[in-house]
Amino acid sequence: MSAPSHPRQVNRVRRPLMYLLASLGLLVMATPFLWMALSAFKTRQDLTASPPVWLPTQWTLDNFHALLDQLDMPRYFLNSLIVAVLVTVCNLLFCSMLGYALAKLDFAGRSKVFGVVLAALMVPANLLILPLYVLMSRLNLIDSYAGLVLPFAASAFGVFLMRQFMQSVPDEVLEAARIDGAGEWYIFWRIVLPLVRPALATLTIFTFLGSWNNFVWPLVATNDPGKYTLPVALATFANDPNRTVAGGNGMLMAGSLLVVLPVLVVFAVLQRHFTQGIATAGLK
Repeated sequence: MSAPSHPRQVNRVRRPLMYLLASLGLLVMATPFLWMALSAFKTRQDLTASPPVWLPTQWTLDNFHALLDQLDMPRYFLNSLIVAVLVTVCNLLFCSMLGYALAKLDFAGRSKVFGVVLAALMVPANLLILPLYVLMSRLNLIDSYAGLVLPFAASAFGVFLMRQFMQSVPDEVLEAARIDGAGEWYIFWRIVLPLVRPALATLTIFTFLGSWNNFVWPLVATNDPGKYTLPVALATFANDPNRTVAGGNGMLMAGSLLVVLPVLVVFAVLQRHFTQGIATAGLK
């Protein structure tokens, strides 16, 4: 029997196979998260059971209660939230402004500025930690929110993303607004930004996720435990020999779940725009 040659017959074979492969990939990626989420509600006996137990035999919130007793979670959560929100807002503002200038304004040295942005994309982030620390130290911004926010207030990726999207805005629309007497600020705020909402949503998710999960820079730039963010606080707690051994792993799982939840909320709220932005990015 010959293999199916008609395009419809080929699609009938390929589509289920693609769905199967995508489902397997999703299962592989989601398994660690599911294990973490379920372990947060397990007792110590379930966590140390052999063979491992997937579903808790007895659901409990003791891990969360113990975590709140031993760590000042509200303070660390607030620190992470303040830093992540400020970094995200700054990136949305500054990256969109520079992206608009590079895409729609004609000024001397525009191509050189864009070349600098592209070059910055190629620099590994770890190479910037030492010079950033020296700069923040000389500005007396160590152990401050400003020291955690300013180094990431604008990113080369954000500028590149916004510039690419803003190039798709028709020049005729902007020229018509200028003829009607609109200034550049009015055009930027009232015309361009509403047209690039998918790009703004995409940048919001990437920036918030990167800032919320950032571990190395807050670890380097903070010596005061009162300024720790959630990832740093959890890592410090995990390496503390004086922490309670009973249920320790369960408390870490509970803390990890609390770290992940805000990111899931942001993604759920902006999912529609994010999907549209990723789909459109391939056309830029």
